[in-house]
Parts: sequence; C-alpha cells; structure tokens
Amino acid sequence: MRSVRRVQGLRGAVVAATAVVLGVTGILGGTAPAAYADPGPSVSEKRLEEVRQELEGLYRTAEQATETYNAAKEQVGLQQKEIVKLAQTIDRTQRRMDELKRQAGALASAQYRGGGIPPEARLMLNKDPERFLDNAALVRKGQQAAKDLTAELARTKSALEGYAQDATDRWERLEENRRKAETAQLDVRKKIETAQRVESELAAEEKERLKKLEDARALQEQQKWLDSGVLKDIGAHASEAGKKAVSYATSQIGKDYVWGAEGPDTFDCSGLTMRAWQAGGRPIPRTSQEQWRQLPRIGLKDMRPGDLIIYYPDASHVGMYLGDGAIVHAPRPGRQITVTGAGSMPILGVVRPDK
Repeated sequence: MRSVRRVQGLRGAVVAATAVVLGVTGILGGTAPAAYADPGPSVSEKRLEEVRQELEGLYRTAEQATETYNAAKEQVGLQQKEIVKLAQTIDRTQRRMDELKRQAGALASAQYRGGGIPPEARLMLNKDPERFLDNAALVRKGQQAAKDLTAELARTKSALEGYAQDATDRWERLEENRRKAETAQLDVRKKIETAQRVESELAAEEKERLKKLEDARALQEQQKWLDSGVLKDIGAHASEAGKKAVSYATSQIGKDYVWGAEGPDTFDCSGLTMRAWQAGGRPIPRTSQEQWRQLPRIGLKDMRPGDLIIYYPDASHVGMYLGDGAIVHAPRPGRQITVTGAGSMPILGVVRPDK
C-alpha cells in the first residue's frame, strides 16, 4: 500500500501513474503550460474557446442532472425497502386484528349463550354466598377482559389505518422519485448527446487543441488558487482509512467517466468517492450533494489526503484530495479518471468521511 508521504508528494506511485498528464499540462501549477504548434486556420482560437465554454456548460448541466438522477435512484431503492417492511407490518397487524375480532366474537357468543341476562342479575339469583363472591370476581375479570379487548381492538384498527395511509404516502413519494429519476436521466442524455455532437464536428487535431485549452484553463484557475498562499497552511497526514481510500481512488486512474456509474469499470464523480471510502471502511452517501450535506465539514487549512473537496455552489462535483494541491476525480463524459489541481474548479468546501 502506498504510504501517506508517497501520496502527498505525488512523487511516488501517483506521479508514476500520472506523469504524462501532469508533465504535459503542468496542471498542478507553478510551471507554464506546454507550448504547441500553430494549428492553422481550421478553427479559430476564439471559436474554439466558444466551443469549450459551450461544452463546459452542457457537461455542467449534465453533471447536475446526474447527481439528481443518482439521488432519486437512491431514494427509490430505500423507499422500496421501506414499503416492503411496512407491508410486512401491515400483514402482522391485520392478522392481530383478525384474532381480536375472533375473540370479540367468542365473547359475544358466550353472552348470547347466557340468555342475554346481565351478569349482575345472575349474581343476585345465586343464593350461595361463597359462589356469589366467586362469581363476582369472575364478572369483574370478565368485564375488564372485555374492556381490554375493546381497547386493543380500537388501537389495532387505528394503527392499521395509520400504516395504510403511511404506505400510500410512501408509494406516492416512490413514484415521484421514479419520475424525477426518469426526467433527470432524459436530461443527462440530451445534454451529453448535444455535447458529443458538438465535439464530433471537430477534427482530430482540433479535439486535441480543445483538450489543451481545457487543461490551460484548469491550470490558470489552479495557479490563482496557489498564488493565494493556501498551501502554506495545508500539511496534515492521511488517516489509516484515508490511505486506503486514496489508494483505491488512484488505482482507478485512466478508467472512463460514465454518468450514474459506481464501478468497478467506470465511475461518475461521486461514484468514485463513494467506492473509495467503502474501500477505506467508511460507507458514505452516494451523491456529492448528500456527501456535502451529511459528512462533517472542515476548514480548507485542515485538509488532509482522503478528504473530499466539493465543487460549485450546487455541490454537483466532488474530488478526493491527494496532497500537494492535487485531487483525483472523474471529470466528465469523454474523459478518464485523472489527477488535477484542487483549485482548478470553484471550491464549495471540504468534508471528512472519517472525522
């Protein structure tokens, strides 16, 4: 297993796996991006920048929809399990209701066989004092039993009605989340198809120029982040669980991003971080929004390898911090899991799964 020092420095196994990415693009900052030849007049730099911005917008929208889809899909799974449990509870309660009704019927039959004479009147007709006292005790017990039976029957009936209403409400929420997942799925596909159509209109060398333009943009944002002096306060070591999570995440480098994927062959951004922390022994929520909402938040200066950096105001992207200002993440459709600068996207905050 890689040591923390190797992960933090990005000069051991991680650097070996990503040397080409970092060396060509200078993505962690501190060095100028690599120069490349004049591509000629096929697509102007201005137009290529417009394409980059268009693709960024499309993929950002697709990523937002992906996280909505993931959340709705997760809720559907949970709600299905809850409905099954509720159905089992309703079945048990219904059987208890049937038993109580049977007992109530038996009690009514016993009263009918007694001729309909009130128990108190039958007591008065008994001339044996000892039998009278025995009968009086039995009557009190019988009255209490009937009272208890009636009360339990009412409680069980009320509980059954409550469970039935709860089941109806949960089913409606289940259907709502199914519709939400279907809508988000359709939205993702439309945005990705549009983006792919835009990219398909570019020649091979133009696609390469576009990739370099994206890298240069990321480098520019990373350099601004580094110039703020943020790294001077960041130097904590990974926890044992964090080491395992980092090891898992970095071993996925080079695998394709696929929206909604949770591994082992393809991942989306939160699918990668979820599986990585499962490997670290800490189950975490499926989506980046829920990771941001549920996991303990920490200050940027306290960040250590294994922590999750949440990006954009809507918490729609997440990456895992490696140390030395770098993250590993699943970027977007058409790209592979890679290492990039932690400051290359707008940071919302940092969460720690093992705090």
